[in-house]
Amino acid sequence: MSDIYTKLTNCLEQVKAKTDFKPKVALVLGSGLGGYAQEIDAAAAISYEDIGGFPVSTVPGHQGRFVFGHVGDVPVVIMQGRVHYYEGYDISDVVLPIRLMGLMGAEILMLTNAVGSINKQFVAGDFMLIRDHILYGVPSPLIGSNVDQLGTRFPDMSEIYRNSLCEEILSAAKSLDINLHEGTYLQTSGPNFETPAEIRAYGALGADVVGMSTACEAVAANHMGLKVCGISCVSNLAAGISKTPLTHDEVQEMADKAAPRFKALVTESIKRIGG
Repeated sequence: MSDIYTKLTNCLEQVKAKTDFKPKVALVLGSGLGGYAQEIDAAAAISYEDIGGFPVSTVPGHQGRFVFGHVGDVPVVIMQGRVHYYEGYDISDVVLPIRLMGLMGAEILMLTNAVGSINKQFVAGDFMLIRDHILYGVPSPLIGSNVDQLGTRFPDMSEIYRNSLCEEILSAAKSLDINLHEGTYLQTSGPNFETPAEIRAYGALGADVVGMSTACEAVAANHMGLKVCGISCVSNLAAGISKTPLTHDEVQEMADKAAPRFKALVTESIKRIGG
């Protein structure tokens, strides 16, 4: 048994000792979006610090706990704060929470994040449905010996973000009269924001938005057979497009302003994809 899988099963045993809740949908909340966890009918909560061997969030705005409960009739587990590669963790630890939620029983993973916009048609406060991604400057979470208990050595990545889920989210947005763009997300390592030259290069590669998470999580989830979807909240215009210096405070502030519409969209989407 691989060290990665042994660590995973140890974490799973600790979670099961605290709750027997079985989720259908796993939801990861990005920067400034953690307040959504307070909106659900919660059955239990577990701090990351209370799970031995589990990586702990160190970024402002990421509380660092699992919240278990229901959105409508759909059982969910919510990551209230994620772990980033730039925090110094090994990439296998960055995606450990995703894999753990899959082992808890989740069948669907919804990823959210706050992003900088490369596409000049997007403005701060907009939402984008992730249709595809580019993993740039961040190692694949599948490097190293394959964890056979999770998935195959060479998994297909043709449709990481499931079309069927995307269509449900688009329908949810339409029903709520929320404008939802579609596009490609690019993940960098961070923690520094990008240079204007890098943004021009990423745009040439086909990226619409840029962030510091998500893509590696989607790869790990797809590897183990989870159905994946994702929504980005545009918190700022990227470097060279924005006329002002970028700050994390700006990211959180805009995410907070967009929170009411985000909460409505996530709630309706989960009811549809998990129903």
